Amino acid sequence: MRFRFILSQTFRGLWTNKAMAASVTLVTFVSLLFIGAASLLQTQVSNLKGDWYDKVEVSVFMCPSNSTAPQCASGEATDEQVADIEEFLETDEISQYIDTVHFETKAEALENFKQQMEGTAWVDSLSEDQMESSFRIKLSDPEKYQIVAESLDGRPGVLEAKDQRAQLEPLFDMLNRFTIIAGVLAGVMIVTALMLMPTTIRLSAMSRRDETEIMRYVGASNFFIELPFILEGIIAALTGSILAVGGLWVTVKYFITDWLGTSMSWMQIINTGDVWRLSPFLVLGAMVVAGIASWITLRRYAKV
Repeated sequence: MRFRFILSQTFRGLWTNKAMAASVTLVTFVSLLFIGAASLLQTQVSNLKGDWYDKVEVSVFMCPSNSTAPQCASGEATDEQVADIEEFLETDEISQYIDTVHFETKAEALENFKQQMEGTAWVDSLSEDQMESSFRIKLSDPEKYQIVAESLDGRPGVLEAKDQRAQLEPLFDMLNRFTIIAGVLAGVMIVTALMLMPTTIRLSAMSRRDETEIMRYVGASNFFIELPFILEGIIAALTGSILAVGGLWVTVKYFITDWLGTSMSWMQIINTGDVWRLSPFLVLGAMVVAGIASWITLRRYAKV
């Protein structure tokens, strides 16, 4: 009987202040949408790093015969300079960071170039003499790429030492910036929700002050009196969180997995499973925050 009465009071309050309740629901929806987007973006960054960092190589290009670079002023890298690089890679100083080393000859470089440019006008644009021999170094710890690259760059016969991670970092930085932007917007919306929620609860409590006073006269406890108002905030936040999860699911399913995933099959794309793993935290977090905010509001302002 008590539970039925509490529910009736809760839904009566939601109906009476339906505009404010809808506002709380909408703000919660938008806030959690940004929080979810930021979390999923960070998951995507982690997926990319996991996929690509293990494949990162340091490529050490040796001086070709036609280079005008200052470090290649003495001409094409000699066999002795190539041998010196091989010996250096086997030293204790640098070998601890290296998994495997492959030396790519100019003939192999030309063959790889033709395979990559197959079907284009560039396929026959270069000859073997114009290609660069290089060392392809697979790292045992991709995080140490800079140490390996810097120790090889500038050595005799070396045109440049390039690491693939440096090419990937701009992509990761861009995604991280999007994550930060989404997080900031989510923070703004959360503050807005926390400001709007107390107002809604206060209006609901004030509109039923006579009823709460009667309940107090007949011996109702503070918790029994306050619970319908707390539930109003929780239900509004719950509705907003469910809408947010639904919005994230639709976006990931149809725009990320089905659309981007088909054209970027080589990349591990976030999917609806990531949304479902995130959804309990969004829903429970919204309900807990709404419940606490409502309870504090009643204690500080409503004075029921």
